[in-house]
Amino acid sequence: MLTRRHIRVKVMQCIYALIQSKDDSLEKQEKFLKVSIENMYVLYLLILSLLAELHRMAEKHAKHATTKYLATEEDDYPNQEKFVNNRLLLQISKNESLQKELSKRKLNNWYLNEEYVKIIYKEVIASDIYKNYMNDGKDDYENDREAVLQLYKNIVAPNEKIYEYFEDDKLTWVDDIPIVNTFLMKRLRKANAKSGDNFFLPALLKDQEDMVFAKNLLTKTLLNDAKWEKEIEGKTPNWDNDRIAEIDSIILKMAICELLNFSSIPEKVTLNEYLEIAKEYSTPKSSIFINGVLDKLAKEYKSEGKLQKIGRGLQ
Repeated sequence: MLTRRHIRVKVMQCIYALIQSKDDSLEKQEKFLKVSIENMYVLYLLILSLLAELHRMAEKHAKHATTKYLATEEDDYPNQEKFVNNRLLLQISKNESLQKELSKRKLNNWYLNEEYVKIIYKEVIASDIYKNYMNDGKDDYENDREAVLQLYKNIVAPNEKIYEYFEDDKLTWVDDIPIVNTFLMKRLRKANAKSGDNFFLPALLKDQEDMVFAKNLLTKTLLNDAKWEKEIEGKTPNWDNDRIAEIDSIILKMAICELLNFSSIPEKVTLNEYLEIAKEYSTPKSSIFINGVLDKLAKEYKSEGKLQKIGRGLQ
């Protein structure tokens, strides 16, 4: 689920939090990093379970509709239970593995905060996407999947109330939401009629090496902070340290650390990864500045024989 770039971003956030809190406890920061990474999976589970709750609410309304005396606009659809019978939503809402994970982690957020589910549900059934889906006369998995993708992309993911709820719950989720939303969209797009329970519950990390990478990157960046500071100063003679934005300084130090300490990661991968992170988390001018500094350092390290790279490398 998490790529190496996501892991780098997590380490960057962790170092930034350390600077802001002025807490130099390495052990505490390692724990924060581990919890922050694990919490991203919790966020994924909550968003996936939100889709399940929307489906359950639709089931409840469908049962209630059979006892109503006065018809509503929803009752005029050719197939009133089409949304309830949506094959992809059924796979999610009836997913026993998902329910076990939620139960094991005691994630009953939507039960305790049902008003958020109601807000989303009302927006869903009022949308043109929902109305077109209910009236299109199609009945296959692909059509069901496309409807869920469009509703998620245009109604669920952009909802400000849900965003505020997650932001209030855990501050680190502010940066995690776009990552999880993108991953979930890709996952749902790959779903098919034969997708089992475990398809919707991918592993958080590809393997344990990713967690080792995260911990080592954090530790080696922090423990050699003064050394990396001097490396940057040598390539920015016209810049006072105070003029370099905090986030830019962190990105540069992490990149230098990775170039010199992670022999299995190709130089090109490191430079590309941190340039992309700079583009996303810093200003356009900053990313140009960072690219220039790293390019100079990489050439210098290579000429001095400091870049000892082995193997094909990992991203």
